[in-house]
Amino acid sequence: MSDVWSDISSEFLHLYPRGRRLVVVAGADAERSRRAADDLASTLTSAGQQVERKHSADGDEQALRADIIAPFRAAPDSGTVLIVSGPPELLSTTARGLWNFIVWQLAGDETPHSIATAIVDVSDPDHPTRRFADYCALPSSFGA
Repeated sequence: MSDVWSDISSEFLHLYPRGRRLVVVAGADAERSRRAADDLASTLTSAGQQVERKHSADGDEQALRADIIAPFRAAPDSGTVLIVSGPPELLSTTARGLWNFIVWQLAGDETPHSIATAIVDVSDPDHPTRRFADYCALPSSFGA
């Protein structure tokens, strides 16, 4: 288990210790986000959390809300963590408010997403590294 995923898991649980919680793991490569989300889910499960995993290949917001988010919210509050992986569309301006915690996965020189709670470089998926972006240094024209 990677120290990166353990650290992110600890940070998430510190901020959101109980209740029904929603995490998104997104990035430019939707399939690559699937592995990153699976690794995070494994770490949270090892930390004693009940985890539900979903993947959205296309990030269709209507389907996301109807097929994944609504049923999760309608279920009895069991303290479950829902982790959804997929493409950047999961962080559209209308969808980003769905999530308690946002992980942006990237590889190499890909651009990070400015609203991410955590940024993880998965260039080597077996040895991911956490990145900390200083968005204060970016020009105001840099979009999220």
